[in-house]
Amino acid sequence: MPGLVRARWLSLALGAGTILSASSFASADPTDGGKAAVTAPRGRCADFVAERQAFFGDLHVHTALSSDAWVFANRTRPDDAYRFASGAAAVPLRVITTTGLVETEARIPRPLDFTAVTDHAEMIGAPVVCTVPGNPGYESEVCRRFRTPFDGFETLEEGVALIVKLLGDLQTPAVCGEDGARCRAGMGTAWQEIQQAAARFDAPCDFTTFVAFEYSANPEMSKVHRNVIFRNEHVPALPISSNDVPTATGLWRTLAATCQEAGIGCDALTIPHNPNLSNGRAFALDYDGAEGIEAEREVARLRASMEPLVEMFQIKGDSECRNGLAGVLGATDELCDFEKYRAPAGVVLEDCGDGIGGGALMGRGCVSRRDFARYAVARGLAEQERLGVNPFQTGFIGSTDIHESLPGDVEEWVRDGVQRPQRTNSFGLDNPGGLAVAWAEENTRESIFAALRRRETYATSGPRIGLRFFGGWDYPADLCSDPDLVKKGYAGGVPMGGDLTRASGTASGASAPRFVVSALADPGLPEHPGGALQRVQIVKVTSDAEGRAIQTVLDVAGGPNDATVDLSTCEPKGIGATSLCAVWSDPDFDPTERAAYYARVVENPSCRAFARVCNATKGDARPSACDDPAIPRIAQERAWSSPIWYGPPE
Repeated sequence: MPGLVRARWLSLALGAGTILSASSFASADPTDGGKAAVTAPRGRCADFVAERQAFFGDLHVHTALSSDAWVFANRTRPDDAYRFASGAAAVPLRVITTTGLVETEARIPRPLDFTAVTDHAEMIGAPVVCTVPGNPGYESEVCRRFRTPFDGFETLEEGVALIVKLLGDLQTPAVCGEDGARCRAGMGTAWQEIQQAAARFDAPCDFTTFVAFEYSANPEMSKVHRNVIFRNEHVPALPISSNDVPTATGLWRTLAATCQEAGIGCDALTIPHNPNLSNGRAFALDYDGAEGIEAEREVARLRASMEPLVEMFQIKGDSECRNGLAGVLGATDELCDFEKYRAPAGVVLEDCGDGIGGGALMGRGCVSRRDFARYAVARGLAEQERLGVNPFQTGFIGSTDIHESLPGDVEEWVRDGVQRPQRTNSFGLDNPGGLAVAWAEENTRESIFAALRRRETYATSGPRIGLRFFGGWDYPADLCSDPDLVKKGYAGGVPMGGDLTRASGTASGASAPRFVVSALADPGLPEHPGGALQRVQIVKVTSDAEGRAIQTVLDVAGGPNDATVDLSTCEPKGIGATSLCAVWSDPDFDPTERAAYYARVVENPSCRAFARVCNATKGDARPSACDDPAIPRIAQERAWSSPIWYGPPE
């Protein structure tokens, strides 16, 4: 079976150019300006695949235009980010370490297919006002402090407090002027730079860029951030800041007014990230004060139309699930202990229950089931039953949230303290970040954005795992051995992100839906092979009459094994699979009950990047957290498909 699975992927042009290594970038040459963004009708790419290809990308990247990146010594710009992501060139890397400022260069080992620079809309004008000599405000005490890189801090709370104070000072009249005009002008200058860089490096069929920004609201020091991704070059005059529009509903309405309804050919979607740091706010259902069910329904429709995805994995941890939370029923999921940023698995945090808290940005406050995507999916099912609209019908992606202008810099093996010097403010619970994967016909803005919109996406914690997931009614039990698996998957049902109804596929009287999941291990590079697969799981999510989440996790291919890793060398031990595939039918299916299903593909154990740092660094360069036994050294990297939703006939 492994050979058949590999042959099937390759037969659909899902090999070296896309699903494996994105090596098609050899034809792109962003160093000479790239190709301008194109939205006019054009011919198909030569490698157009009707049954779609997997394109790997990063939709969460910060450059020196983000004030928090600047204060940690980043001086590279959007052009540099795109050079790095496309593999066109090595780019400068400046890192403040325990031994001082280190300056080096970084080159991506495996180029991406697409990326977006998402600098913070808030204070985006400060790097312009404070760093260009002659600008009014340049000589202010605040700007001088801004231009002086931080030299690190002892605790997360201390670091966040320092940054928050500085970013607050950047909004004062000393910098922005009494009427704020300087900073508005700086925002416009930065926004033009972001758009122009995206236009220069967008190369249809080879490498895709998206104009984007991050909307970064921090109510009571909870993280309620969203990346805003535009379909093409037609965008509003300025990004939308949470300083001006403080609520998510306000963001969506402002985007609708200035983008979709503005008659300029604009389209956009929003992607929340780090719900794990939101103190119960990310997936809370306050409907922004809406009164009455019709008003709630209108907000739910707005959210559903604007927010089809959630960034479920990134540098600041996993937002799939967490064990021990109130309002979650079902057996404990041992694999929910993966990459917990607030505190290592097993540490009990205060539970928000049905309320909200604050302080997660500083490591404080409660944690909630409403901080995690799995339970949001369950809550959406309950809301659809109540309102007729599902506000949380969200697919999954990963990305990095990197602040060094290095999109997709997720390879663990470069974390040796030299290729990627260790930042002084790393406390061991962060990770290199994840990737967004889109199933699209070709590598263009239109095709990839359409995949994002329809949720035909999946998240990885960094590896380039291949993952297909289909749901239907009549898939044959031997579909895994069929070279036409993908063709029959589409013809007989819906892909990840889709809605499965009795009309999906042939539905010839089957009593329960059938799902087919096919996974291919990341091949890695010849000198750095990828990890072997341990198992494939299907996660079923439902909701009870009280709105509690019910989870069921089943191994459908592979399973627990004796594989491990030598922590002193990071060499893997034991056997695993290069591919896994299964056809599975839900034995507990209730045709009257709403449900969602997604696939989770899990690798054998491997060293966390932090373990590699601890092995490679000595003396003053070695992070103090290396001596903390509570910091995990081993992880099981993974991929998560977007869910497939089932709803009973209306």
